[in-house]
This record gives sequence, structure tokens and C-alpha cells, in this order.
Amino acid sequence: MSSQVRGGTRWKRFAVVMVPSVIATAAVGVGLAQGALAASFSVSGQEFKVSADELVGQDFVQYGSVATGKDLKGKDMAAPVAVSGFSEATITNMCQSVVTPDLPFGLGSITLQLNAGTGKDKVYAKDLYLDVSQLDADAEFTNIDIGVAAGSLKNPGIQPGTQANPYGFSQRAEVAKLSKVRQQAWATTAGTFKLPDLSLKLHKGVKECY
Repeated sequence: MSSQVRGGTRWKRFAVVMVPSVIATAAVGVGLAQGALAASFSVSGQEFKVSADELVGQDFVQYGSVATGKDLKGKDMAAPVAVSGFSEATITNMCQSVVTPDLPFGLGSITLQLNAGTGKDKVYAKDLYLDVSQLDADAEFTNIDIGVAAGSLKNPGIQPGTQANPYGFSQRAEVAKLSKVRQQAWATTAGTFKLPDLSLKLHKGVKECY
């Protein structure tokens, strides 16, 4: 599945992708009450891809929700997502990429690629939530419960501001270990996001993480 969205992309939309926090991850290092970051923002009209050698998360929860926003033509859009939450997580060799297509002046497609956690220090996130549309990985869970009512999730629970049915399906585990991660997502939020060995580059054409 490609993360490209075809259409008449304008420079102001490209500029939104270019903010240093990049990752459509919105607020790095910003938290709300009780350390949870509300996902009440409107998502961009572009999905992004993330790859990692390994993600180890504490207090894993997962439930269904809906991401809403505007597509690249400014029309209302809504996408079903599987929200994965962690009280804390470490990530090894993280890559994130987003492709902006059809730029003017003959530039064509431009890929923004971010790499972090490539050395001895790992990426660290606290109160992490991932709005995922596709995930491929090798997974290992410790003390997992499947079929939990979403409203009964605790520490972390349902992310404040998200559209989720408290009576709907969810699952939880004390620890989730994912390796060879390949993920496509609409949004990521975190109370704290530390990115050692950060490298951000623009590439002409399509050069995604995977």
C-alpha cells in the first residue's frame, strides 16, 4: 500500500509537512493533564511510513478509532485506525518518511525522511499513541488480555479527545515487543519524544523507509 496521495498539492500544504517536528507526530514534548496528549487535532491528508528494527513498549493497549481531517484537495476525510498506546516505549533504528507528490516547477514528488536511534541510544517515548492503518512485524506479548471493553483500559486508557467506543473491542498486555516493524499511520502523539542521532533529509522522488 503506497502512502502517496495524488492531487494538486500546494506549497502551503508542503510547508506543513516541513515543520521540524515533521512526523505528523504533532507535539513533541508537550503533555496535557495526567501526562496524556489529546488527539483532538485534524490529521493531514497524507499517511506516513515508519520502520524500526525493534519497538519495546510497556503497558500496551489497542482499540479502534477514527482519524478525521482534510485530504490534499481540502475535502473532508475520515479513516478507520487501530490505536496502539504505550505508557513508555523504546525504538531501535527508527525511520519515518512521507511523500509529497506533484509539486510545482517540475519538482515532482519529494520525500521527507527522518532517522533516529541509529547509534547506541534508542528513541524514547512516554505516553505514546499510534494511529495505524497497517502494521507488519514479529510480535511477542507478555500477559495479554484480548477482548477487553475499551472503556475499561487503564494506564494508558483511551486517549483523551479520540473517537472510540468505550464498549468496543480492545486488547492489552504488560509488555509488547515488536521486531522488523513496518507501519503505515495517520498520526503519532507522545507526551515526551526523544530522538537521539536525529537526521532529517529531503529526497527528490520517492524514497520511503520501506
